[in-house]
Amino acid sequence: MRTTTKFRQLLKEPGIIQAPGAYDCLTAKLIQQAGFPAVYMTGAGTSVAQLGYPDLALASMTEMVQNAATITEILDVPLIADADTGYGGVLNVRRTVRQYERAGVAAIHIEDQESPKRCGHLDDKKVISTEDMVQKIRAAVDARTDDDFTIIVRTDSIAVTGWDDAMQRCDEYVKAGADALFVEALRTPEEVERAAKNLDIPLLFNFVESGKSPLLPASKLERLGFKIVIYPASALLSVTHIVGQVMAQLKETGTTAHLMDNMVSLEACFEAMGLSSMLLEDAQFAQPTIGV
Repeated sequence: MRTTTKFRQLLKEPGIIQAPGAYDCLTAKLIQQAGFPAVYMTGAGTSVAQLGYPDLALASMTEMVQNAATITEILDVPLIADADTGYGGVLNVRRTVRQYERAGVAAIHIEDQESPKRCGHLDDKKVISTEDMVQKIRAAVDARTDDDFTIIVRTDSIAVTGWDDAMQRCDEYVKAGADALFVEALRTPEEVERAAKNLDIPLLFNFVESGKSPLLPASKLERLGFKIVIYPASALLSVTHIVGQVMAQLKETGTTAHLMDNMVSLEACFEAMGLSSMLLEDAQFAQPTIGV
């Protein structure tokens, strides 16, 4: 079954879809092995970990699609990908949709920030007009060749033009063909609940540690009516902290022997990426062929 169809089924089934954020194959594989039904490819994580930039729209569409294609190669579960603003106007959006489809991605989200955009949990964002975003959504919907490819539409307008405009935008975005909505940077538990009550379409919640939104557990988000929750920064922030600590200890002591209890073995690391199955495959095809 195509992962696009798998994701559509997840949207129809009971329960909230938890999708932690990955920025490379290792983090994606660990998320899948932990039992999550989907993985989210974070734009911020890709920018920071793959390219060495903060989340300021410096990652190109080509770089994001390449990372997504590498990740989908090793996943069995659907991948949701960050597509920023669609990387330009309506023609860029159409190309973005088709490139992500070819990369094996199951769903993308596109947003209504002006380009160059910035992380949704930073200040001083700007948004394009509702009319311009509606045209982008229509272009995205028309461009997909797989009807199960899910288009999630994000609005950053709450912090820019206020609540009423954000809700009006959401109504127009649904009319334009959005399959799900992503209201970015809801600021209080009351706003989270209010958004869920106002919008009758699958909703995505962005769980960002140290971000602007309240860190509500998935069970509560599900009760409120959210269908998807992504955790774009959980792995990235954890790795930044842990690796920083280990490197500080290594610099100070000249060894990591005392930290081994907090590490996996080299074999376990390789096993996470399929060591045993690959060795079996190698043995199978490395057998000498009996002469004809």
